[in-house]
Amino acid sequence: MEKYTISSDAQKIHYKESGSGSTTLIFIHGWLGNTEWWAGQQKYFSSQYHIVQLDLAGHGKSDASRQEWTSERYADDIKAVADAVNTQEIILVGHSMSGAYVLEASLKISKVKAIILIDTLKNLDESFTQEQTEEVLSQYRKDFKYTVENILPQFLFAEGTPRTVKERVQHEFLHNEPELAINALRPLYKTDFKAFAKQVQVPVIAINSDASPTDIEANRKYLKDYDYVTIEGVGHYPMLEKPDEFNTILDGVIQKLI
Repeated sequence: MEKYTISSDAQKIHYKESGSGSTTLIFIHGWLGNTEWWAGQQKYFSSQYHIVQLDLAGHGKSDASRQEWTSERYADDIKAVADAVNTQEIILVGHSMSGAYVLEASLKISKVKAIILIDTLKNLDESFTQEQTEEVLSQYRKDFKYTVENILPQFLFAEGTPRTVKERVQHEFLHNEPELAINALRPLYKTDFKAFAKQVQVPVIAINSDASPTDIEANRKYLKDYDYVTIEGVGHYPMLEKPDEFNTILDGVIQKLI
């Protein structure tokens, strides 16, 4: 079922509900993503769990008129949906930039029992200076289409990433207005998420691509209960690139958490 709820700054947040069960899995996409990035997981897990897929503000079918783009607002989007669904136990699943926001959101949602990160926050000691942030964002501002088609693939895709996935991601990225896309991304670079990580009390398990390393010791300095598993031969979108293998791994992670 497609539904809407209202976030803290009056943005309509779109989400989908399906399945049933005592545990709710809330799936949150990465930058310029949408609920459909989790279609393969909805189909696989809805016979076992209550499934929620949401669009953050500025993404998918949610409102995009936000005036203040901050990590707190994104966390509030997630909280608004969590508050709207009938559940006793929540596992937040955050991909890419949303990995940071599920950490912050978990501090506001008492029903969160665990967090699953998808190819994100591989080293919490890594941070960007203001100059580095502006350099990254200026590339998008200068020529959004060129950056999406020629620079981003170096970081997002692996040798084995299917062509159909590359084309889908790039097509969806280019469907966005460049300035909105930049505003939607900026909070990720401006926020120090280590402070939130230190406050997280629930277990955190990551499913990370082998395209770049994970620094488990760095992350354990901040997250009290952190572990990760690796999915091989994929880029930044394992749920799209190898959905069957990803679902099997995710299933094992969920079983371990509950």
